[in-house]
Amino acid sequence: MSEAMEERPTKRLKISGDEVLSTFSDPAVIAVIEREQKLGISACVTEQLTPVTGVVKQRYTDFLVNEVTPDGNVLHLQKTTYDRAGQNTKTQNGTASNDPGPKASNGDENEATPTETTDSDDTSTQSAISAEDRKKLVGYLGETAVGEILALFASIKEHPKKRSRDHPIVNTPFTSDRMVRTEIHQAIRNIFHSRIDSSTNKDGLLVLSAANPNFRNNHQSRVGKLSWIERGGEHCHFTLYKEMKDTMESLSFLAYLLKKNARDFQIAGTKDRRAATVQRVSVWRVEAERLAALNKNPTMRNATLGDFEYHPSGLQLGDLSGNEFTITVRDVQLVGGKTDDVSRVQAALEASLSSLQTNGFLNYYGLQRFGTFAISSDVLGLQILKGDFEAACNSILDYNAASLADGADVGRDDRDRARAIKIFRDTNSMRDAMDVMPKRWSAESSIIRALGRNPNDHLGALMTLQRNMRQMYVHAYQSLIWNKAATNRWKVYGNKVMEGDLVLVTEHKDKDTSSTSIADGPSEGIDPEGEVIIHPAGDDRARSQHPANKNDAFERARPLTATEASSGAYSIFDIVLPLPGFDIIYPENASGGEFYKQVMGEDGLDPYDMRRSQKDFSLSGSYRKVMARIAKSYTVDVRTYTDDNEQFVDTDREKLFGRREDGRKKNVEAGEEAGQQESDTQQNAQSAEISEDKEVKRMKTAAILKLQLGTSQYATMALREISRGGLVEYKPGFSGGR
Repeated sequence: MSEAMEERPTKRLKISGDEVLSTFSDPAVIAVIEREQKLGISACVTEQLTPVTGVVKQRYTDFLVNEVTPDGNVLHLQKTTYDRAGQNTKTQNGTASNDPGPKASNGDENEATPTETTDSDDTSTQSAISAEDRKKLVGYLGETAVGEILALFASIKEHPKKRSRDHPIVNTPFTSDRMVRTEIHQAIRNIFHSRIDSSTNKDGLLVLSAANPNFRNNHQSRVGKLSWIERGGEHCHFTLYKEMKDTMESLSFLAYLLKKNARDFQIAGTKDRRAATVQRVSVWRVEAERLAALNKNPTMRNATLGDFEYHPSGLQLGDLSGNEFTITVRDVQLVGGKTDDVSRVQAALEASLSSLQTNGFLNYYGLQRFGTFAISSDVLGLQILKGDFEAACNSILDYNAASLADGADVGRDDRDRARAIKIFRDTNSMRDAMDVMPKRWSAESSIIRALGRNPNDHLGALMTLQRNMRQMYVHAYQSLIWNKAATNRWKVYGNKVMEGDLVLVTEHKDKDTSSTSIADGPSEGIDPEGEVIIHPAGDDRARSQHPANKNDAFERARPLTATEASSGAYSIFDIVLPLPGFDIIYPENASGGEFYKQVMGEDGLDPYDMRRSQKDFSLSGSYRKVMARIAKSYTVDVRTYTDDNEQFVDTDREKLFGRREDGRKKNVEAGEEAGQQESDTQQNAQSAEISEDKEVKRMKTAAILKLQLGTSQYATMALREISRGGLVEYKPGFSGGR
């Protein structure tokens, strides 16, 4: 640290309410705290914890994330090859079979594997559906409809060459629940081997008819191939290990390699970009052999696939109980304490994590929810909700002119992004701009293409964005309001349960003494962050993000009575706050609707008027727990080091294959990202820094923290609680310019 920096006057910032202050002098720490406060993140739960400073995510291996499955097991990458002979098949008596199974074909690897099945075998296996399948269909459609469907199936088998219109057509009432409709369509396709087509007519009825005979003939010509049913289902589930890529970027690349649509992939939740992460993925109708073969593709250096299994259905967002984080914090120092006393650091961090488990932390939406650009996602969301679509387009196409200066320490992709936007603004030439724009900037590319064709149709330009991206902006604004509401509630009531606080109805059915009745309604869903999907107008339902409730019809909250609030039956960990929308209720106390009206009124919005004419921007709202806490299975490991390049924890891939010879140098990276080149200035700065490190090696302290959190809970917010904002995320100089 320079002398000038050391002499800089200390800036005091409010961290926990109006009376509790935490003092830091590091400008990087101050900048993070100031940004947090702008986003409503300004309160802490336990004031007695010793603040610490340090750096997180200096290397991507400093942040490991492994999904925790619904049954509580931590997911790890275990096997990256697929051997059909080694599948765990079950015999009828329930024991594992050692039958090597069918041998591989010498034909096209995209084809299924031949078996000894004959035409007569196919006829017999499809002559009737199983009792289990019939029960499933009856549960969906009723006895009468199932009888008609079986008659249709019998007609198809008896007259396989007849045209579709010559077979009976079945019309039956259909649920309005989109998720259940999808399940029914998949069940019909699986049970009847794609020989019956299903669709929905304009009256909302389910229409079942014979599939095109050409398709049926093609199906018959494939008799002898191992069917998806015989494999175990049409969806191949696998473990995805990735590093330095976000989840959607990785899935899009897999889709490109497999020549599939990215929509064929399903996940339980997204994972961090600057990290090494492990999660389950499912893909529709892709053989495990093809997936395993991708591990040999040289372009797959940032990902590895493994642990392949076939299932009848794909993953759904929220199909996990949380995530386990293994976080390395570097250059840890206790504020006001000795920096080289490992035992004191260990004791302080153990006390802090114990508090995270016992007292919890405010369940804020972390900074990553709001993006990394100068104009944050919540600002874009506000512009969209106010109907200022031109401003929203301009915000997406915002750039830092300094990134175009000679010698600017920015990555090539960031510089090219700025160049492309400047070209478009100066010339309105879509073609010239797109020649420069890197592929990774999909939102900017979509806006430029749309405005290049229709310069004044800003709403139309926004609608060309992927739906999840459009909704990401308005969700970010909701998240900002929720953060402010959580801070207000903590300042007013602390951890006390108060009359008028909201709890989830389904979660507390056994305690409900009110006469409130809840009508049945359709299921909603969970977004990639683990949060409730905010559905548009017409789906007047709201759901909690709580994973235990994801299969309920829908979720409602209710206010506590004074008797309930004082009964001791509820704790602060039961209390929820709403994200603003047209289908939620607000608390009936000082943290309620009047506060939302005041805060959103300053932005020109009304929390009681969240419908918009564009369905993707019409927000029904949802509920989120005010507090979160880590699981009991946490660990703290404090070590000393002198080499800034030292890696403390092996990734799942390294546990399988060992570290790459160049891994130690590449993983130093000072922010190196795949597909992105460092500027010469940054490389020279790195070399100078490394040379200096060789001459002067200060003893430093690192802490390896392992903890588990539930879905939609931010590890960065847990770290903020124990550090009082003193931990900063490493930011490479060349990734700026935005």
